[in-house]
Amino acid sequence: MSFEDAITDLATKLRNQKESIETEEATKNAFIMPFISRVLGYDVFNPLEVVPEFTADHGTKRGEKVDYAIMKDGDVQILIECKRIGDSLNVKHASQLFRYFAVTKARIGVLTNGQVFNFFTDLDSPNIMDERPFLVLDLLDIDESILPELLKLTKETFNLDSVVSSAEELKYVGALKREIASEFKEPSQELVKLLMTRVSDRRGTADNLKQFAELVHKATKQFLKEQVNDRLKTALGDSDIPTLAPVVANVAATESAVAEEIVETPADKGVETTEEELAGYQIIKAIACSEVKPQRVTHRDSKSYFAVLLDDNNRRTIARLHFNAKSQKYIGLLDADKNETRHTIEDLDEIYQYTDEIREIVKRLND
Repeated sequence: MSFEDAITDLATKLRNQKESIETEEATKNAFIMPFISRVLGYDVFNPLEVVPEFTADHGTKRGEKVDYAIMKDGDVQILIECKRIGDSLNVKHASQLFRYFAVTKARIGVLTNGQVFNFFTDLDSPNIMDERPFLVLDLLDIDESILPELLKLTKETFNLDSVVSSAEELKYVGALKREIASEFKEPSQELVKLLMTRVSDRRGTADNLKQFAELVHKATKQFLKEQVNDRLKTALGDSDIPTLAPVVANVAATESAVAEEIVETPADKGVETTEEELAGYQIIKAIACSEVKPQRVTHRDSKSYFAVLLDDNNRRTIARLHFNAKSQKYIGLLDADKNETRHTIEDLDEIYQYTDEIREIVKRLND
């Protein structure tokens, strides 16, 4: 199994088993030991490579242990402190890592809860572990840009000098990305005020800031959609793929364009295909295009639901959109036995939450 496959496999396991894990010990067995062995490539049963409950008594602090120490040539290289899945990773609760970092030759400290792995080194002061990680791996939201650096810590390609030399850039770029992501999710008052002053002459009153906070949030969501659309079109090499942002924001298509989209049969007489259904279809089609060519994804509307199909075959249903009810909308996903599970959605954007499931359905139908 390749390095990338091992990470993907562990992420899938985490997603499926996370809710059933209740203790720190179970977290170690289910996720952290597999990470050490399958992702990093170290033999967890060889004490020359991995030492569990590592002890390095010093000063007045005796008997304290670090959960794992990864060894190379008889020296400690990586120290790992574990928490229970779901626990917050507050570096202040990792006192053993700080102390052992100073009395061993370790240059890498890891604080993890089995899902998020925070990697630390000593950029700020020699032999003193930094309070901010230089690399953060979240198995449920993997940043692929950090994987080449993580690969350098594996047994086969261990290159500590290279990791440390690039750690400062990783540390600040990673921290900036997380701050930017936070601003996109919930714009801070400072950002709202900055942008408001650049596009408006309004004063920074509480009412104006509140109004512009909503506008900034809406603008950032639309900007992200447009970026995703551009990436999809570039990756697929197809400039004819419709963009999602305009469809979701304004689906005022011409009558002829709508007529081309609707596959009408005699049974469909009296069925009205809405702009919202077409917008949902375009989102599902864009997701499915990672597995099949876009022209293979079609749709049929009926009085009960709007179906998104593979190869225009109603026995190959990718998803069903139940948008006819005024009070609530659902997306229906079918398993291999054609059993449908409906998921409530408030907004079309929430379809993206089921990206993995939609792609798995398309793979299964394509096989």
